[in-house]
Amino acid sequence: MPLYEHVFIARQDLSNTQAEGLVEHFTAVLSDNGGKVVESEYWGVKTMAYKINKNRKGHYAFLKSDAPPAAVQEMERLMRLHDDVMRVLTIKVDAHGEGPSVQMQKRDDRDGDRGERRDRPAFGGGDRPDRGGFGGDRGGERSGGFGGDRGADRGPRR
Repeated sequence: MPLYEHVFIARQDLSNTQAEGLVEHFTAVLSDNGGKVVESEYWGVKTMAYKINKNRKGHYAFLKSDAPPAAVQEMERLMRLHDDVMRVLTIKVDAHGEGPSVQMQKRDDRDGDRGERRDRPAFGGGDRPDRGGFGGDRGGERSGGFGGDRGADRGPRR
């Protein structure tokens, strides 16, 4: 059977037990239709990048499943009809990753391959030359208001 990964976001006004109950409910839907959930993770309440249905936060849950496509379609259909579920994402994968997902790993474990942050220069510090940001002259009559010589080829002002 194909392997899938599902992430869904539930409304922020649910309790943790209600959100975890949704995970169990959709796990039962998959198993009733011939599939099985290999692993499930409740990621907790997280802030979203933008509002969805007037909600700024949501309960995130992650499922790894081994199920036929018909079972996945039925689960997605029920998720989209459920009032408490705001968004659903299902991805077909070749193999499930080992261990916990990136969201569940500690920050120290995730940053291991990016190098130490202490080795980097501080913001605005270091030996970088000025890169033309907002430092220095911010415009005015001399530079046409926007910096540079944008108005030089227009001729004299009236």
